Amino acid sequence: MSDLQDQAIRQHCKALRMPTIGGQFSRLAETAIREKQSHLGYLEALLAAEMEERESRAITRLLHDARLPRMKTLEAFEFDRSGVPAAQLRGLAEGEYIAKAEPVLLIGEAGTGKTHLATGLCVAACRQRRRVRFTTATGLINELAEAAHANQLSRALGRWERLDLICIDELGYVPLAETACELMFQVIADRAEKAAVIVTTNLPFSE
Repeated sequence: MSDLQDQAIRQHCKALRMPTIGGQFSRLAETAIREKQSHLGYLEALLAAEMEERESRAITRLLHDARLPRMKTLEAFEFDRSGVPAAQLRGLAEGEYIAKAEPVLLIGEAGTGKTHLATGLCVAACRQRRRVRFTTATGLINELAEAAHANQLSRALGRWERLDLICIDELGYVPLAETACELMFQVIADRAEKAAVIVTTNLPFSE
């Protein structure tokens, strides 16, 4: 391949916004020659590389937008030491509860892994290209209170409503004023039977 041809291909890929093909076409061409691939086989490899990279970038962006406290997955959770039903959590990770707009409630004392499990479910949802947002109960209330003070509450509630999944962590760790509870309840009520929510709490179910 001549230098001019090489430069032309790179320029075309840049203009078409196909950076992965622009960066890998030469290496994949050498592989195609060595393995005696057909033209169609080479084209398939190029397009597969571009799609794989775009998928990876999309998931990375969704994980960033989710605002997770730290990157923890279900694969890293020690189910055998926790007593948490692994099969049930892995079943949830497949995302059917999101499609059905069902809530997930994780109840337990501090240090039992609730936040890890909730984060793992959020990571699994991002990998399925779903829009996710993680927050603490206090963080959510503070955001809504600031929005209400700025006469932007409807806009803020709209942003939460458009998400495929929200996770509200640490409900009950800090006592909440009645007004604060009403703001958080509005977010949850707006999603009832329309979109999924995960809540972690140390409160007994009756509370």
